[in-house]
Amino acid sequence: MVFKKITLVGTSDESFDAAVDDAVDRAEATLDNVHWVEVEELGVEVASVSDREYQAEVEVAFQLE
Repeated sequence: MVFKKITLVGTSDESFDAAVDDAVDRAEATLDNVHWVEVEELGVEVASVSDREYQAEVEVAFQLE
């Protein structure tokens, strides 16, 4: 098996967990054969948004056909 990894950044105005879920949901909706996700970094945007925006940078691994 061969896997490819890509980096996605999910966002949420609720929590870090919801930001991770945002990235995972998008990966599963647009990629085939998603096998695992690794959370790499968490952050909060405060400068250019009216409220806090939670961000989760994740690496998504999916199997190549």
